[in-house]
Amino acid sequence: MKLDQTTQRATSIRLFSFARPHMRTFHLTWFAFFLAFFGWFGIAPMMVIVRDDLGLAKTEVGNTVIASVAATIVARLIVGWLCDRLGARRTYAGLLMIGSLPVMTIGLANSYETFLLFRLAIGVIGASFVITQYHTSVMFAPSIVGTANATTAGWGNMGGGVTQMVMPLVLAVIVGFGASEFVGWRLAMVAPGVGLFLMGIVYLKFTQDTPEGPHVAPDASSGGRTGFLEVAKDHRVWILFLMYGACFGVELTMHNIAALYFHDRFGLGIAAAGLIAGLFGLMNLFARTLGGAFGDLAGRKFGLSGRVYFLGGVLLIEGFALATFSRMAILPAAIVTMLVFSLFVQMSEGATFSVVPFINKRALGMVSGIVGAGGNAGAVAAGFLLRAESLPTEQALLYMGAIVAGISTLVVLVRFAPAEAKETAPAFSKRVPMALFTEA
Repeated sequence: MKLDQTTQRATSIRLFSFARPHMRTFHLTWFAFFLAFFGWFGIAPMMVIVRDDLGLAKTEVGNTVIASVAATIVARLIVGWLCDRLGARRTYAGLLMIGSLPVMTIGLANSYETFLLFRLAIGVIGASFVITQYHTSVMFAPSIVGTANATTAGWGNMGGGVTQMVMPLVLAVIVGFGASEFVGWRLAMVAPGVGLFLMGIVYLKFTQDTPEGPHVAPDASSGGRTGFLEVAKDHRVWILFLMYGACFGVELTMHNIAALYFHDRFGLGIAAAGLIAGLFGLMNLFARTLGGAFGDLAGRKFGLSGRVYFLGGVLLIEGFALATFSRMAILPAAIVTMLVFSLFVQMSEGATFSVVPFINKRALGMVSGIVGAGGNAGAVAAGFLLRAESLPTEQALLYMGAIVAGISTLVVLVRFAPAEAKETAPAFSKRVPMALFTEA
């Protein structure tokens, strides 16, 4: 594998390699995030049963959806800070093992209030995204970092789709052994919790913080440490916060409501609704990678502004696609438009994190944390829109599409100083292969 001789970061991605440290980090980060999604949204495809078991009203279901993503906002900010201070390895291992506990024990919930608290606690594990992006960013060179970030995040996000399909099957197996559905959903959540705990041990043992070895925190006395306030004063960070809310926030919302939406609107059973809802997440197999790869390509051709305007374009299309999906009343048309909408949601996410590594290199963790938190803030905002008893879900989705399209126009405010563009120019002087299967 070819390396940047200055930073020792990889300049290519070899998917079939597990070599340490670059590709081992690549594969373990996306798989850890994949399992995190299983724990985070494992309950979502079983919410039809949970709703009946606990007697939840629509507003109460909406509140649990909001809780599942609200805690992640604060957690992502804290985790971004921890990455800058402690490194990715220890931060990720700790988050996975601690986060596994409420996942395994959510079955103890016996009321709306206790279920709400468990979903709030489980939401913390969504901060795993920030560590995934941070760890990948320090392992791969600027010329390929957008593709690397998008692929690890996308394959991790795919867990949100797979869990929609798998958890109803896990439930069916448990029920097949004689348990009731009301007992089955409680037992089913133990499996992803155990997986998360074991993955925390694996991450601690088999990864390293940087290409050179252990993480070394920046020395504040030498000006190497950038404070939160300095990062927060950069308006570009908050615009990307809003943009990520308009794409990843929408994806999180769909993971939470898709199975319920297809069950209630089209009268499908739990398994069928979960299967269709899972298709939305499965698009992450390639869609988010496309966003990052085309972001890298736009960067090589048009500089940092090329990355930014590509992001604005795919975000605009996402908004129109979401609005179109909300109008579909026939099942086949709804599925097709959902897949198109999913493609551009996830391309927008990949494009966002092809820009993030260039905002402030001295505080990559904090920038990633703030922007990542924007995704959850967007999901919380969408949750309040969807919980209203008087507003049909399809109408709320239409409004969301219009909001996304409006946010895409903020792209014109994300600019880079000539010095920033000049600093990154050498990294793009050589063409790198778009294929992920390069043997370079």
